[in-house]
Amino acid sequence: MIIDKNISQNVTASITLQSTNIQEIKISAELEQKIRENNRITAIVLTNQNQCVLGVLDESCIIINVARDTADTNFPAIQNSTKKIAESFIDELNQTFDTNAKFHSTFIQTNDAMSKALDTSGSISGKGTISAVYTMPMEDTESMYEKISALLLSKTIRESGGFYDIAKNLSKEEKSKMTFSIIPLEKKSLLQLKLSVDYPNRASSVNEVSPLEFLKADELKRSDYFSTGFYPLNSILQVVVLSPESTNISDVRGSIVPTQIVDGEKIPKEITKQGWVFDPEQGKRVQGKYIFGEKQSINKDELIFSLGGSESLAPKKIETYFDESTIIVIIITVVAIAAAIFYLKGYKKTDETKLYK
Repeated sequence: MIIDKNISQNVTASITLQSTNIQEIKISAELEQKIRENNRITAIVLTNQNQCVLGVLDESCIIINVARDTADTNFPAIQNSTKKIAESFIDELNQTFDTNAKFHSTFIQTNDAMSKALDTSGSISGKGTISAVYTMPMEDTESMYEKISALLLSKTIRESGGFYDIAKNLSKEEKSKMTFSIIPLEKKSLLQLKLSVDYPNRASSVNEVSPLEFLKADELKRSDYFSTGFYPLNSILQVVVLSPESTNISDVRGSIVPTQIVDGEKIPKEITKQGWVFDPEQGKRVQGKYIFGEKQSINKDELIFSLGGSESLAPKKIETYFDESTIIVIIITVVAIAAAIFYLKGYKKTDETKLYK
């Protein structure tokens, strides 16, 4: 959830389901490999966001982002090179998404505005990226999310409740939008299905933050999909507050997880404990991430905290020990917890399959 008191004054609530396992988010192994092995494709995006790129209005889009070939020195060459790559994928993508998108235009990205607008993990666009844009009639979010979920999410995930049920319910909201993205990595692709809702002009009045108010829920449950094992970092609630002036986290009703600093990152000392990790906890940008630990659900009141109150969070003193008898324990702890950094950022860089969030 993003509370932007600085520029847009909007509150944006979103649910993202992500995985690198094509058995969880189902695209064909052949298509996934073909995308990944094409060295110029940086991302593929399906969305019904308004104005997916400049010049597109009231249409849903499939966007194929391609890194610019330095040999292309003028716009016609850039356009032809990009379109040639995109055309080799669009038929398979239309089949995968059950769509009939037609070529609209190519668009030269001059910055990472698309990544910010779609709020995806990983890099979708940036300077030197060319977007081949395919459009189709605008589809309402509820029907589009239901269709894409049925096509791409495994039945087990769809029937396991949790974050998926909240996203499905949010898709009925008037200002809801959805985005599905494929971001090729070195050995796998990051697959993300995101449902977001904008609440215009709500940010300025938010002094007490109640995340589930914007998710239209009284309780946040982990998916039953994780009931077969201990996956404490696969369900995370994140809140980001952007403010024109310095603010601070205060009056936290729920638990705060004890943390330590590893490579400049504040991470939990004990991932079996539920609660908030606030980092940074004061400034013009503050952020909190709630981890479930061993709990299966959390109620609305336990997640409430305030902004700018007098009872700010006290900084934790972190002690370092050099007793020779504890050196091995410290090293093992740091390595184990360091892996959690990627979970807390929305990534994971190991070969475990359950990356679903």
